[in-house]
Amino acid sequence: MRKTEHFTSAHDPKTLTVRDVMEDAMVTVGPQAKGYTIARLMADEDIGSVPVVEEDLTLVGLVGEFDLLRVMDEGQDLGELTAADIMTRDVVTVTEEMLVTDVVHLLQTRHLIRVPVVNGNSLIGIVARRDIVFAYVRAKAIYWP
Repeated sequence: MRKTEHFTSAHDPKTLTVRDVMEDAMVTVGPQAKGYTIARLMADEDIGSVPVVEEDLTLVGLVGEFDLLRVMDEGQDLGELTAADIMTRDVVTVTEEMLVTDVVHLLQTRHLIRVPVVNGNSLIGIVARRDIVFAYVRAKAIYWP
């Protein structure tokens, strides 16, 4: 749940941190999850990517829609491939202390939709463009019904 959901008064959007806007309830998969299972999970949950983590929540990769489309275009069978086969390994991440203004710049320059939030190597959340837009609206609101 995002911290901004609990704002009861206006805030300066320039002071928001990733901790304020990130979603900490995430759907994740392990490296051995099958590609078809990941695709179905993403469709069922209406999400565009899934972090790939070890049992201790160490982030090892990310499977996004682009990754799935790439292997489908290559004619590979999603039922045979695992997350480890499909995932992007060089994942752009942020920390919970980062200012949202810096994340906006990162998302814009790297053409990203969302980024995992890590503490060290451990996944602790995810922040998407829509989380930032939501936070901005909440931060500027004097009253939110």
